[in-house]
Amino acid sequence: MLKKLFSHTAIYGLAPQVSKIAGFLALPLITKQLTSVDYGVYGLLTAYTTAISILAILGLRLVLVNSFYHSPKQFKWYWRQLYGFLNIWNVFFGALLGLLIYAIIPVEAASNTWKIVLLNIGPVVFFGQTSLLGLTYYQLKQQPMQIAARSIFFGFLSVGLNVLLIAHFKMGYMGWFWSNFITGVLTNASYWYPLNIRLKFTPIYNFKWRLIKRALKVSMPVIPHHYSSYLLDSSDKVIMNFYKVTTGDIGKYNVAYSIGNMFSALGVAGGYAIGPLMNEKYKKDDDKGARNLVFILQLAFFYTSFIACIWMKEVFHLMIRNRELSQMYPLGIVIAMSYNYRPIYMGAVSKLFYKEKTTFLWKLTLTAGLINVVLNLILIPFYGYQIAAYTTFAAFMYMAYAGYYYKVFNEINKVKYYQAYWLISTLVLTVAAYYIVELNIYIKASVSVGYSVIIGLLLLKFSREI
Repeated sequence: MLKKLFSHTAIYGLAPQVSKIAGFLALPLITKQLTSVDYGVYGLLTAYTTAISILAILGLRLVLVNSFYHSPKQFKWYWRQLYGFLNIWNVFFGALLGLLIYAIIPVEAASNTWKIVLLNIGPVVFFGQTSLLGLTYYQLKQQPMQIAARSIFFGFLSVGLNVLLIAHFKMGYMGWFWSNFITGVLTNASYWYPLNIRLKFTPIYNFKWRLIKRALKVSMPVIPHHYSSYLLDSSDKVIMNFYKVTTGDIGKYNVAYSIGNMFSALGVAGGYAIGPLMNEKYKKDDDKGARNLVFILQLAFFYTSFIACIWMKEVFHLMIRNRELSQMYPLGIVIAMSYNYRPIYMGAVSKLFYKEKTTFLWKLTLTAGLINVVLNLILIPFYGYQIAAYTTFAAFMYMAYAGYYYKVFNEINKVKYYQAYWLISTLVLTVAAYYIVELNIYIKASVSVGYSVIIGLLLLKFSREI
């Protein structure tokens, strides 16, 4: 079990990180050709399109997962009907996405409006949610290499396209949009053949509305829950735009957030890996085993994020060949440490998902998102765009730990998670990283070695229990 947790997290997490590391190594090549305005245009449009991205799947991934466990002999028929429904729905979603992009396009990108619209809606309209079904199937079958191989290949392709289009052809922000379009189409195509031909998950368009309505009844309460991810990750850029923060300053913030995106991807990978393992524990009524998996993953996240953050200054100065943008490392630390929320958050919500108690989740996650939005609305006019990193941190901490104090969780929970200690540890590590990053490399090297020993001993303790 423990071997699976680490191996699957490594595969899910390191596969996309390999390409992200390659992308990071390519920064000296592309940042010479980019300005803060390029980062701002891309970051702002991404923030707006993310605002409605959850509507593309209508929360139905939860239904796909639960039907796999609860109806193992009928889930294929169930998935085919949802596949057909989502293919039709995504045509309408693509039109909605195009209208949104047309309405909010920044003046700096007005000349490329229609290109940007078509590049964003193309993969959605032509393939629907093919990649979602393929990824979910291989995750639940615990075949992570099927996902990892695609992540690595298309990740490197994306990096190569970015270098070609931005550094060589000097396309600026349009290089990102073309790269995303090409890799999006090819990723969906790579899942289409095994899903439709080999596994026979062909979409049923004459689906039963009774089944779709029942599925939506379970999935719709999840939409506000997932929408909170947008409110936490991307709404800050929209609020900056509302307050007329310059596109250049939004671009600076987006550079700092690029580090957070790497840790966000790692958190998603950890969720993919630990989710099926926790469900297996719950199926055996082994809540303590599920909890210990969370503890081990949390320690691994603490180690990775803290070590990365204390060396953040050197990494930024080495890789970002733009004096203005390379000074954003303090914000990168705060954002990266905020993503430590993921494992302990899984401890609070995984069993609720397993028991299909979805009506509670939106109260927790949407509240966290609203905290982020309200704090940004109040504080950005006084403290500028940089305060958004700190409001993001505060909102993530609420989402990670507040769930443990809700009645619905305590009614089904059987073990202690010691959430207060994990919260204090997160705060202490964040403050420590913020100051240690400015020390000389010899002190940071000593801290890295000592911290590695401490985390290693703690991991050994919990691994013995498992």
